[in-house]
Parts: sequence; C-alpha cells; structure tokens
Amino acid sequence: MAEAVRHARLPLCITDPNLPDNPIIYANAAFCELTGYALEEVTGRNCRFLQGRDTTPESVAAVRNLLAGHSVGTVEIVNYRKDGSVFLNALQIGPVLDSEGRVRYFFGSQLDISAKRAAERQAQALADRELRHRLGNIVNVMSVIIRMSAQEEASGSDLGSILTGRLEALGKAHIDSIVRPEGSPPELHALAQQLLSVYAPLGSRQIRLSGTEYSLPEHLISPLTLVLHELATNAVKHGAFSCAGGEVLVSWSADGQALQVRWEESGGPAVSVPRRRHGSAIIRKLVSASGGSLEFDWKPTGLVVNAAFTI
Repeated sequence: MAEAVRHARLPLCITDPNLPDNPIIYANAAFCELTGYALEEVTGRNCRFLQGRDTTPESVAAVRNLLAGHSVGTVEIVNYRKDGSVFLNALQIGPVLDSEGRVRYFFGSQLDISAKRAAERQAQALADRELRHRLGNIVNVMSVIIRMSAQEEASGSDLGSILTGRLEALGKAHIDSIVRPEGSPPELHALAQQLLSVYAPLGSRQIRLSGTEYSLPEHLISPLTLVLHELATNAVKHGAFSCAGGEVLVSWSADGQALQVRWEESGGPAVSVPRRRHGSAIIRKLVSASGGSLEFDWKPTGLVVNAAFTI
C-alpha cells in the first residue's frame, strides 16, 4: 500500500487515528507538490494546518463527521498552500481497516478543483446575462407586436384575440427553445418557422425560408435557436419586422462538415451600423463556443448575416 501511495499521481496522505490528534504519518510527492510543504514539514501534524481564514465551519464539520463515522466521503474545503495561496480542495476521506475490522489508518486524497469551479461560475454568469438579455428582448418584442397589431385591427375584440394568440405563441417559442423533450431532433425548417412566425407582427407574409430538410444535431440546437431569437428581435426593433413591408429570408445548406445559414432582410427602414453591439457580441460568443462563426453586414437595404456551424 505504501508503494502504491508513493507513486500515485493523485495527492494522498495517510493519518493514524490511534496516535494523539490523528497526525499525518505519510504523504506522497504529489501531496507535497500541491501544498508546497516538504514531507518532514507535514509528518506528525494534523491536516487542519491546511485550513485558513476562508475555510468554512460547515466544511470542517463535514470532515469531522466522516472521521467519526468511519465512512468514505468527499468534502469541498478551502485549503492553503505553504506560500499562502488558496485552493479549493475536493477532499476524499476513508478508513483503512485491519483484518478484524478495526480502523488502523485514514487515507485522504486531495484534488484542486479551483479552476473547474471558476469555469462553472463563469459559464453560469454568461447564462444569466444571456437570460436577462433575452427577457429584455421579449418585453421589447411584445410592445412592437401590440403596436403593429393595433394598427392592423380596428375591432377591439379582434385585437384582443390576435394579441393573446401572438403573445402565447411568443412564450411557447421561448420555452420550447430552452426545454426540449427527448426524441427526434428538430427540423431546421420547422424550428425557423416556429420562431420567426411569432416575431413577425404580420405573420408568415414577412418570412421566407429556403433550404432542404435538415435535422439539427443536438449541439447546434441551442446556438442556432439563440441566433434566430437575437436576429428576429433586432428585426422587430430596428429592421424588417418593424414595418408592414419588411421581409426576412432565411436560407441554409449543409455539406457534411458545416451548416451554413444566411439571414437577409429587405423592405425595412434604412440600415446603419449600430454603435452598441451587445446582442451581437453575446451570440458571437455562443456560436464561437460551438465551433462556428458569425459575420454581420449592415447593408443600407437590410441586415445580412452569414453563420457557419461545425457539424
């Protein structure tokens, strides 16, 4: 067992609960490299010397409970290296029993998960920012739908019915794009039709779709859905969907290695390059994370966007 611990690449230490204060009796080279301490500096000391100001009482209590219960478990605990730097330690503890079932030693394995947790927090922050941005877009789209529907319908009862249907469809499109049941992948044509029809205030007359039937791979559903949401929202606020004569053409093709999608607006107000590009920055990051690319061309006659997604 000592040889296995010595050569393991995972940081490991062994403590003896039969000695006062359950001290470390051995630590391998990986443990010393992780903590910055030499073997002679840790031998004979309880592992609590790795704790510090940001170590929570809850994590310390969880460690004590595992030791007292002679059970195997993992605790995320803030530890400190010899140089004072902090790392988040996924500490796994367990007993080593003799032939009669008595606890002779405890083993502890350490795993620095600081980078993993930081990446998770960054991903969550990006998701939260995208959600806030999308909710803001929904409110803007709703106001335009109400305004243009009111111009289209003179009867109050008809207007109420149309608004209810369109707003329900808008909500359903967003929910369906986030939560999808298991089953066959969505067809690109059906997905684009569903999304754009609820953004276009005048319905299908403002939408043209061109492309062969194509089943979207799982990893492309979210980025493509978000791209279409963002572009449709922009078209409602500033582009082709903001006036009765506007139209959007979405075309696509796939060659086995990449999916090419083109968004082209016409018949809307004159286009100028926006000063703020927060929305486009978000979807650029999302598309790039999926191995794709996105190009914007603010033509005076209408925005043109070319997207490429790696299949």
